[in-house]
Amino acid sequence: MKTKITELFGIQYPILLSGMSWISTPKMVAAVSNAGGLGILATGALGGEETRKAIREIRTLTDKPFGANASLLFPGAMENAKILLEEKVPVINFALGKGDWIVKRAHEYGGKVVATVVNARHALRAQDYGSDGVIATGNEAAAHGEEVTSLVLVPSLADVLKIPVIAAGGFADGRGLAAALALGAEGIAMGTRLMNTKESPLHANFKKLSVEKDVYDTVFSKRIDGIYCRVMDTDAARQQAKKGLDWVSAFFSSQDIARQIKVPFFKLFLGVLASGYGNAKQLAYMANAFRFFKAATEDGDVEKGILPIGQNTGLIHDEPTVAELFERMVAEAKAVQEKMARQVA
Repeated sequence: MKTKITELFGIQYPILLSGMSWISTPKMVAAVSNAGGLGILATGALGGEETRKAIREIRTLTDKPFGANASLLFPGAMENAKILLEEKVPVINFALGKGDWIVKRAHEYGGKVVATVVNARHALRAQDYGSDGVIATGNEAAAHGEEVTSLVLVPSLADVLKIPVIAAGGFADGRGLAAALALGAEGIAMGTRLMNTKESPLHANFKKLSVEKDVYDTVFSKRIDGIYCRVMDTDAARQQAKKGLDWVSAFFSSQDIARQIKVPFFKLFLGVLASGYGNAKQLAYMANAFRFFKAATEDGDVEKGILPIGQNTGLIHDEPTVAELFERMVAEAKAVQEKMARQVA
């Protein structure tokens, strides 16, 4: 398949791996890139040197293009973004912050930058920064979509942008890929579908649940990590959505994060306090959410773990390899396009 995205990134298929903490690891990134897509490393749960090590590991596993993300609201994200630039990562995906400086420095070495957005205002700002494309995250998506669904968000952005749109949220098969292209996207990003592949490190307990769940089995709440977030419908998710922020737990969770990203706790704590109440509250939510998400993805704890997952979990019925999934999706997309051509004719 050839689209503006395949040409921009030098990949075979217009399919990206969403950067998911504890799932989009070096081996998973390489599996997606080797299968013809673009793997994107998640750096949110990594310290600076761990990020550098992960990038170098990816380069031992694939000679294909790959990317890495930086969610700029997270602690340690600025340092990680600088390391991505130092390591000259081919594609950088930024979100939840101002990424103009990333665009400028990445373009100096020939890198490409895509911004994750949920509305036209953010998308146009990313375009003004010089971003090479945007990932448009619809309401159906795992984690951080907003009110507008992919069916409406994608064409609305394609109408006003000059840079390519990559659709995210609700895509799990070739029908979805064909639909995204028809809506004006140049490719798709997938998280939920790629979670349930053989190469994915997601714990088997949650792989099993994701196959069992229906399209209705998600919770969409601002009380999971402080911004609207879609997760798998479990008792733990419902309790957290009802309970909201626990400041005491956040204090201890932030100590775990500090250890994880190799930042002195009091440096992190004082920085959060200095950022103002609103930002401190947001980061407190995220500190607790990191603990919930890690418990699900790594530990498979079905009682305490919470897993970000999209509504398309109800479209997932098996666990193929990444390569098998991509080949099947592309064949399905071509069949759908041919069928549509006959119907329109």
